[in-house]
Amino acid sequence: MHIFITTLARVFAILGGVALSALIILTCLSVVGRALSSILHSDLVQALAPSVAQGLLGLGIGPIDGDFELVEAGMAFAIFAFLPLCQLHGAHASVDIFTARLPAGANELLRAVIEMIFAVVLIVMAVQLFAGMESKRASGQTTLLLQFPVWWGYALSLPGAMMAALVSMYIALCRIAQWGSGREIMPAHLGQSDE
Repeated sequence: MHIFITTLARVFAILGGVALSALIILTCLSVVGRALSSILHSDLVQALAPSVAQGLLGLGIGPIDGDFELVEAGMAFAIFAFLPLCQLHGAHASVDIFTARLPAGANELLRAVIEMIFAVVLIVMAVQLFAGMESKRASGQTTLLLQFPVWWGYALSLPGAMMAALVSMYIALCRIAQWGSGREIMPAHLGQSDE
């Protein structure tokens, strides 16, 4: 089961990385296009080579329309796509100043409780994301420039949220079983030795 969950989490992280890379390229192209458009509209270029400037502007050189809308939806997808692997590896920020001196059994119990809380929170997030998607779909709300339905961004993010909830439930059950049995099922810090 651990290999299956790990593989799915990694696939989501790869998809998130591809989406993030595409968003970086989109943003760079938009910034370069905006800069070139400003140069081509400048008084100097218009005075020296107006036909060349107009020809290049006619090709569509300029910022990418709706780039902010695409980045907004794409970033939501990327964040939720990375969340399952982050949850699997226990890569969330933690402060263990107070727990470092606790006995091993108390730390195991604390880890199990924290993972159960994470599971509940991620399940609630997935349910609320679905409810938000349904609300946006029912309202017919669209983005300002590209006019694509707002619910599409929610729908892109939902599989990652559901996978994060699944991973968190799996980790919580493993931690509970580990605490109850007293034997190590998962390393305390999955990011250091996950295989």
